[in-house]
Amino acid sequence: MTDHSGHREQGLTGATEARGLEALISRAARADKGPAPVERWNPDFCGDLDMEIKADGTWFYLGTPIGRMPLVQLFSSVLRKDADGKTYLVTPVERVGIRVADAPFIAVEMNVSAIGDEQVITFRTNVGDVVAAGPGHPLRFVDEDATGGLKPYVLVRGRLEALVARPVMYELVEHGEVIDIGGKAIFAVRSGGEVYPIMPAEKLERLSA
Repeated sequence: MTDHSGHREQGLTGATEARGLEALISRAARADKGPAPVERWNPDFCGDLDMEIKADGTWFYLGTPIGRMPLVQLFSSVLRKDADGKTYLVTPVERVGIRVADAPFIAVEMNVSAIGDEQVITFRTNVGDVVAAGPGHPLRFVDEDATGGLKPYVLVRGRLEALVARPVMYELVEHGEVIDIGGKAIFAVRSGGEVYPIMPAEKLERLSA
């Protein structure tokens, strides 16, 4: 990749410092306009980068936590998860793979407006995304077999999800209700006109006993 002065610019996989990554991605991200249009870009795959998003949402580069939130937000704006199940940083000219332990984002706060069929649950992620669960942003609940717990996820954009943080999950299930779905009593939560099943009502009764 060459800049306007004719000098060869450093690619993502060739960058050895976070500053190099920041400079490259800042040319792809749209300042103050949200995520870049990564779904419309189809650059070549340029290898994997030593970057990982841990299960708690902390970003690591070359084994070191990235402590600058503006830089993390910049990286998150060019994230894309493809049909192969892998997550990439994508610019118009290159695509590099990164590791994600669970979900790339964490939902750290929620707000509930209205009640009943009109209820809308809105989440804020650790990188500043705000999404209302509903059409286009479904909730899903996964049983955590190892602990017997529950892991809710909300779709943020593309195939990128946010894991709902445990304290927020407790708040979320407080807004659940038993709903008849297909003739079965299901503990579920409503948002944006949609109903998202959490578990059979009988299982909830067992857990609550």
